[in-house]
Amino acid sequence: MTAPSRSAQSTLPKKTIARYAIGSIGTGGFGTLPGLVLVYYLTDTLGVAALLAGVLVTAAKIWDVIIDPILGAQSDRSLAHTGSRRRFMVIGAVTLPVFFALTFAVPAGLDPVVSGVWVLLAFILTATSFSLFQVPYIALPAELTSSYDDRTRLLTWRVVVLTFAILLFGAGGPELRALGGGEHLGYLLMAVVAGLVIGAGMYVSSSVAPRGVDLAGPAPKVSIAENYRSGIRALQRSQPFRALLLTFVLQGLATGLMLAGAQYVATWVLDSERAVTLLFVALIAPALLAAPVWGLIARGIGKERAFMFASILFGLAALSLTGMLWEPGVWVYVPVAVAGAAYAGMQSLPMAMLPDVISHDARRAGEGKAGAFSGVWTAGETAGMALGATVLTIVLALTGYAESVAGVDIEQTPRAVAGIVLSFSVVPAAIIAVSLVSLSRYGLRRAFIEQPAAEETQDA
Repeated sequence: MTAPSRSAQSTLPKKTIARYAIGSIGTGGFGTLPGLVLVYYLTDTLGVAALLAGVLVTAAKIWDVIIDPILGAQSDRSLAHTGSRRRFMVIGAVTLPVFFALTFAVPAGLDPVVSGVWVLLAFILTATSFSLFQVPYIALPAELTSSYDDRTRLLTWRVVVLTFAILLFGAGGPELRALGGGEHLGYLLMAVVAGLVIGAGMYVSSSVAPRGVDLAGPAPKVSIAENYRSGIRALQRSQPFRALLLTFVLQGLATGLMLAGAQYVATWVLDSERAVTLLFVALIAPALLAAPVWGLIARGIGKERAFMFASILFGLAALSLTGMLWEPGVWVYVPVAVAGAAYAGMQSLPMAMLPDVISHDARRAGEGKAGAFSGVWTAGETAGMALGATVLTIVLALTGYAESVAGVDIEQTPRAVAGIVLSFSVVPAAIIAVSLVSLSRYGLRRAFIEQPAAEETQDA
């Protein structure tokens, strides 16, 4: 069973759009803050070696990749037997603030290895809570409307809130950290406040999913292997899904690399740890304005073409930041702002394309598979962002970055600073270029989505 679909000609209620969009306060916060500060927290406060920090963060994300397809399949079964995915979303929203605070609650003076294990275990629990919410959250748009343009509208406003959340957490998180008085207390204050805001946004958004009722008795027990097979079958059936997912994973790798590197650029290239706030303002302020514009462009030329244009623009902006090797300065905020405007399209457009992929598959394989798609999608997105931090730590290790503990001043070699710049410019630009190849293989167009929906309306 699936949630009732709306006519392709209908307009989604504003309350539905608003409640769904509020969930991106949670997804934006969790996607931004750990990516921005977690590796830096490990290397420059807890004294964990850069390569080990990358291994720890990647290990936690690999756990996400493992569980997301399982949660996707279980979410589909919950929908079939209760008519709702809401239970998963609520559990995630309630538990995440606790585990997020624990991640940044490492006592001062612990051995760096012990500190790293603490962060790993706590962050795994945090990531599990987030996945409980995120997997069904991504599945909902395909069930809320069958309209090509309504999905663009729904996901456009989600990304408006997402970009606001990135600004709020990306700029506000480091400011909260600074208010804490000391590095350990500052991180804990940041985590408590941010965790509560993230959880609140997730909880409010869970109300967009219908409350469940027992429709068919207890759901049958299904093996873990069958959960994975559901996701694998979704990949095998849908070529547009494979193309879109690979593109999104690669772009998640590029943006995750830049996100993890922003604090290092601020500290060692721009010579101001607090400059990370300005970097985020430069990145996200244009994105807030650009997200609705990308929606309008998509209506005129199609989502896939608009997505291609946004990706090219982002790659060129990132490449121009190579100039920091010779002349770092305030000029960097201009290409960062261009990248921010492009980033809004790189987020809203593929997320609006995913429900089209799901509905296209549903006409061929039957309804009720959205959770399998969203589980694989979330796993891929998580993997891309995690590998971004991993690539950064590899570059830092290769170029001789020197880790430190709180309160100890050190200097970085010119080689290490050059590694930071390249990981923020040339490397992500190259990854974006590769993603354009997979995007060119995405074949769904407006006609593939609208014509079947129109026929269903006529039949009704």
